[in-house]
Amino acid sequence: MFWPMIAHAFLVFALYCLLFIRRKKFTFLNSDAIRNFRDTGEEARESQLVNKNIANQFELPVLFHAACLLLYITDADNIVTIALGWVFVFSRYVHSYVHVTSNRLRYRAPAFAVGFAALVCMWIWMVVWLAFE
Repeated sequence: MFWPMIAHAFLVFALYCLLFIRRKKFTFLNSDAIRNFRDTGEEARESQLVNKNIANQFELPVLFHAACLLLYITDADNIVTIALGWVFVFSRYVHSYVHVTSNRLRYRAPAFAVGFAALVCMWIWMVVWLAFE
């Protein structure tokens, strides 16, 4: 259960690096832009998309990490839950890629839905495991 969690953490690290690069390139163009960012949070669209995506990584994925840890400590993890974990993480990578590039909901929404479904299945398995243990 830990490898999908680690893979997700590396996605977050990569997004922070991308945010730094995009803010430096698109937002921090001059002292006025830096002042606007500092005072109002105003930033270029290119870095704003990455910033919003990072915020997304601390919403639904929090439930993913909790599920992984609970599955592991209750011995409820198995090949299916590990596969579901990888599906969730892969969907987050796809979702993030679309979000920080084209940001087309046509592609982003299905990636989110796949990850959401995988996560719900992980939690359902946890409930079943605990109910019949």
